[in-house]
Amino acid sequence: MPSAFFVTGTDTEIGKTTIAAGLLHAARMSGLTTAAAKPVASGCARTADGLRNDDALALLGECSLALRYDEVNPLAFEPAIAPHLAAREAGVQLDVASLLGPVQAILAKGAELTLVEGAGGWRVPLAGRENLSDLAVALGLPVILVVGVRLGCINQAVLTAEAIARDGLPLAGWVANLVDPQTSRLEDNLATLAERLSAPCLGFVPRLAQAMPAAVASHLDLGFLQHQL
Repeated sequence: MPSAFFVTGTDTEIGKTTIAAGLLHAARMSGLTTAAAKPVASGCARTADGLRNDDALALLGECSLALRYDEVNPLAFEPAIAPHLAAREAGVQLDVASLLGPVQAILAKGAELTLVEGAGGWRVPLAGRENLSDLAVALGLPVILVVGVRLGCINQAVLTAEAIARDGLPLAGWVANLVDPQTSRLEDNLATLAERLSAPCLGFVPRLAQAMPAAVASHLDLGFLQHQL
């Protein structure tokens, strides 16, 4: 049976893509088929092939299924600003309805592991009163939370987990990604996160000289998939 998860984070720039690509790599190395979606991305570069986003390209590189870039990242915007602002400036309607179909098309391909990566944190705005979290709800996907480990991360992680639960989605697991190597009382902070988050920890990823998917994957545990595959 295929498994799919929505990947979110405690904030922006805390390594969601790094972790998602690592999880996909670990799955591929275990012989599983993989697919991914980055429904909306801002901060894209202009290329001969059109706008391209580094995060979406990283995910595409870990997909075992033959996918086009525009399937993985259907809405791409050049300015490195909040997606709803970038969409507004581009005159594009950014709502759940515009994102749902493309993501469902990726899920329908039936990869054994599909990851749908959000943008920023859980409550990233879309058009009107919608949030990107509403897409996860519409898809009905369990959530993997990437915790950017630094001062204040416990509060952010617990609040995010509470919001996910209020939205009616299960927290499938969480990953601790060290974004500030100067974080004091690191082990104590990780222990507190484990106490406060009612889901398995899928790994602790330290600061890596080169956070390539293979290196990240070595710090992750795919055991949480066993009961779903």
